Amino acid sequence: MKSIEQIAAELQGYDPQALSAAAVNDFLARLVEPVTQAEELTLFDALDRVLAQDVISPVSVPPHDNSAMDGYAFDGRQLRADSPLTLTPVGTALAGKAWQGQVGPGQCVRIMTGAIMPAGLDTVVPQEFVRTEGEIITIPPGLLQPGDNRRFKGEDVMQGQPALRQGTRLSPAALGLAASLGIPTVRVWRRLKVAYFSTGDEILSLGEAPREGAVYDSNRYTVFGLLKRLGIEVLDYGVVGDSPEKLEATFRRAAAEADAIITSGGVSVGEADYTKAMMKKLGDVAFWRIAMRPGRPMAVGRIDKSVLFGLPGNPVAVMVTFLAFVRPALLQMMGCTAAPPPLLRARSLEALRKKPGRTEYQRGFVSAAADGGLQVRTTGNQGSGVLSSMVQGNGLIVLHHGQGNVAVGDEVDVMMFDGVI
Repeated sequence: MKSIEQIAAELQGYDPQALSAAAVNDFLARLVEPVTQAEELTLFDALDRVLAQDVISPVSVPPHDNSAMDGYAFDGRQLRADSPLTLTPVGTALAGKAWQGQVGPGQCVRIMTGAIMPAGLDTVVPQEFVRTEGEIITIPPGLLQPGDNRRFKGEDVMQGQPALRQGTRLSPAALGLAASLGIPTVRVWRRLKVAYFSTGDEILSLGEAPREGAVYDSNRYTVFGLLKRLGIEVLDYGVVGDSPEKLEATFRRAAAEADAIITSGGVSVGEADYTKAMMKKLGDVAFWRIAMRPGRPMAVGRIDKSVLFGLPGNPVAVMVTFLAFVRPALLQMMGCTAAPPPLLRARSLEALRKKPGRTEYQRGFVSAAADGGLQVRTTGNQGSGVLSSMVQGNGLIVLHHGQGNVAVGDEVDVMMFDGVI
């Protein structure tokens, strides 16, 4: 387990007072470590969990060559490019049961989708493509090639081969694939535990009466939702005021119970020193000024074995720093090895002012343009406290570190929200 100082020494040009967004992700990738305990779960309980070992297929899927269409199966060597093929059906092959008859030259078998291909037959003509006259069918020339509309044994998954790899986060499709192999349980990494609390005397819990200078705690609920979307076990510690004793007790409890600790507030320059002082006292912590907007201040480190993410207090800044930095780090801690989803490209519907030297995340709404391409506009006011903009938008327009002004019609990158927030 490397210290903050050791990780910083590995990063070329590391400057905690002017850290690029890319450097933050690089640092966090070196800081966090995946969980090592695993458990066996039924498929119904395994959605969004991360595989702790490869799933090896005990069977081939499909288990036999079979038909991809309702139609007629025949020996494709009889096809001629310049003349129609006339065939006589001699039986019917149904899904779930092998047809046991024999097929000779000039003959075919009526076959259903998924039915096993009868011996010696390799091609299926869809029923809508044939002309029927009494007991005879005719296939027009130039319509098929030998082997058309046949699924091969094991073309989806071959017996003895990995069907799902360790580190895969189990989607509905992955659960279906495991079920198609007859596998009722999977071995997954244990669920990650993350403790969260908001800090500051100015923060009100829901149910408290309003008072001058105080705001209701929205961050607690947005972070809770973001963590739940990852399938994480959330330890909710509520609001902790500016009391050194309460802060110390809460940090110590969180470090004893959780794999990671997330706080909001108390890490900006000029704020009361209670939270930062307690982080310094109890852990190995770095305090960053990130070259980004919104969300410049952030604290990162460890308290005992728990990873600490100290986020800013402004609601939008909390969500942006979580999406850009904390979420990828937590996925790594969960054992997930999948590459992050690609950013979409969309044409900007408005001019965007941007100075090179920092990464900006502007709330945007992506829609389809008349030509079928993607276009994006901002949601308006981009203030870090305008939480409604995260509801109105469906993604973040990512203006990269070295990027300058954007003209109308220029393409920009967008980090989409779907399935994330």
